[in-house]
Amino acid sequence: MAKSILISNVLPQESRAIIPANVEVDYHDSELPLSRAELIRRLQGRAGLVCHIISTVDEELLQAVPGLKVVANVAVGFNNIDVAAARRHGVVVTNTPDVLTETTADFAWTLLMAAGRRVVEADAYVRSGQWTSWRWGVLWGTDIHGKTLGVVGFGRIGRAMARRARGFGMRVLYHDAVRADAAVERELQATAADLPTLLRESDYVTLHTLLTPDTKHLINERTLRLMKKTAVLVNAARGPVVDEAALVRALTEGWIAGAGLDVFEDEPTIHPGLLPLANVTLAPHIGSASLDTRIAMAALAIRNCLAVLDGQPPLTPVS
Repeated sequence: MAKSILISNVLPQESRAIIPANVEVDYHDSELPLSRAELIRRLQGRAGLVCHIISTVDEELLQAVPGLKVVANVAVGFNNIDVAAARRHGVVVTNTPDVLTETTADFAWTLLMAAGRRVVEADAYVRSGQWTSWRWGVLWGTDIHGKTLGVVGFGRIGRAMARRARGFGMRVLYHDAVRADAAVERELQATAADLPTLLRESDYVTLHTLLTPDTKHLINERTLRLMKKTAVLVNAARGPVVDEAALVRALTEGWIAGAGLDVFEDEPTIHPGLLPLANVTLAPHIGSASLDTRIAMAALAIRNCLAVLDGQPPLTPVS
């Protein structure tokens, strides 16, 4: 049992190849989640689970699989796992930070630029045949260079966004529960601010905070109304950080100019009010979806799982 694991969804072959031959692997080669009953059944007698965020690990599951020793999430987030319950059951929980930081920041920056410069609208305009001649007043967007970027959540990805902002000559404000060291602030030329100040002064607001009870609906009607009418909101963190109903109103009624979203409150369901809006760029939670990064994420999750099964500390435990 100590050398038996379940991989509950598809992972790259390059990553699975690092699993030693003496480890028994039950591999669910599908992007679709196992049902709760099937997940529990296939975990019987297994000590490790390598899973995506679509697998829910809670008290019910942990009680049903007492031999489980480690849950290795192939993601930096772990909202699908009841970490407190896992601790009670002596189950180690790991995630995959660092390896996806730069790729996720790349994509958040992509959303920022696409929303600011109206790239999706421009693509649709061309494809629909509306572009019949050059016109002065078509699809004016918002400059990025020289503007103010507000970073909400100043962890790894938030700081990577601040580094990108320096290349565009942007002023950077950040808000976080824990203030960064002075050396980090100097390096990134970033200034700490309370949330209302950040929202009022930023031309672009990018969200990179964890999802906690305190951050659920952090961006709501009250906070959206603090933002500039010309501002753009980017969310590549977790969907429930934003009240989608309030965001629909903000985009429809012109409280803000636009948004770029990679995550949603009830994925894969999206608030129907967002879908017809031209001033929002939508993506299907693909912030870390580059070939190199996904292989690295899967490999790190597997190494975490194997380390625990070998009686070693995991590389990246969830604290």
